[in-house]
Amino acid sequence: MHLTQDTSEQLGAGLVRLVRTAKQLGHRVATDLYGDLPSYGWALLVPLEQDGPQRCSALASAARIDVSVASRQVAALERAGYLERRPDPVDGRASLISLSAAGAAALAHTRDVRSHWTLEALDDWTEEEARRFTEQLGRLADGLDRAARRSPSRPAD
Repeated sequence: MHLTQDTSEQLGAGLVRLVRTAKQLGHRVATDLYGDLPSYGWALLVPLEQDGPQRCSALASAARIDVSVASRQVAALERAGYLERRPDPVDGRASLISLSAAGAAALAHTRDVRSHWTLEALDDWTEEEARRFTEQLGRLADGLDRAARRSPSRPAD
């Protein structure tokens, strides 16, 4: 099934508004949300929480960033105490990076703040409305991921 041009444009405009509002809110309350955790920290800490210790190259892949960028970010997160590093038992030349207790606490704090915002934003929604929206939002995110992997950055003329 295809969407009409009008529906596609309205959906795109709604997404732009949502992203813009989320960025503005995030910038306004970054200290409350992340504390000392750098904004990129979330993308590197979550894979460690979900999948356990891993090499920097795996983190870079999970965050979809270059290994050199991930390496600098990992070093900063390690200095801040959010990550720990130990030799890889399979290859002693490499390191395994893991989430520290401070990193886990930072993720928990961020989730608490986001949950509070969500509850406040949806205070007049029913549980069923929120569940349906969550399902549709997941489908949209999956579709955007697929489109980003297979589409050029600009539409053909």
